[in-house]
Amino acid sequence: MIDDFDSDFERAQYLQNMLISEATGGSAEDRDYQLLRRHFVDQSETKDLLPAFVKTNRDLAQFWQFIKYKYKRYAERREFIYSEFIPLLDYLEGKTSAPADATISDALRSFDEDSVHSVWSRALERRKSDPEGAITTARTLVETVCKHILDNRNIEYDQKKIELHELYKLTAKELNLSPSQHTEDIFKQILGGCSAIVNGLGTLRNKLGDAHGKGKRPVRPAPRHAELAVNLSGSLALFLVATYQAQNDNET
Repeated sequence: MIDDFDSDFERAQYLQNMLISEATGGSAEDRDYQLLRRHFVDQSETKDLLPAFVKTNRDLAQFWQFIKYKYKRYAERREFIYSEFIPLLDYLEGKTSAPADATISDALRSFDEDSVHSVWSRALERRKSDPEGAITTARTLVETVCKHILDNRNIEYDQKKIELHELYKLTAKELNLSPSQHTEDIFKQILGGCSAIVNGLGTLRNKLGDAHGKGKRPVRPAPRHAELAVNLSGSLALFLVATYQAQNDNET
């Protein structure tokens, strides 16, 4: 059944329309619902974008018990389901993705799908809906990439106490990306800018992320702030991974 569609966007639309039919006097196949629900729940990119009621209702019988008491009128049920599916459908249609997202996703997936790519996916998912969480995850992405590279190169570091800028400094030195390792002014300037981005991500996470408690008048980041942080961390992670892989290719 899953393979009957050409894309996840079509699958999500079918799931939405199936639930609308079930909620407004029609009928739907429970097996199809369970297959589609599991398909989206199992993907880190889409799990957090699914309507909450889809994640909590494992079959159509549970969904019916939920929707019949939440709204009495068919029109209200339709409007509710349509609105709840907007984040998922917009994401799958590409409205919330930037041009570089796919390139970075492919590179990070090939480098390490279980942890590095998973962190990147969470950052993308939260970019619009949870700016504070996205900023924290953006910082985590750079940290995760650096640790993977250092672990693969058997470079020791303090797992518990090392700060992000120190971690990046070790990684940059190992990859010959430190400004001091180059003589051309333009390379020193660009690589110095990378270090500044890392420092900025750490500071931004401390001030605007969700990793620390807030005072009475917290500063709230806007989605554009989160988008900047996520895009910068993704580009930097891509650069580190590409450099690491290029060096490995030259050694073989």
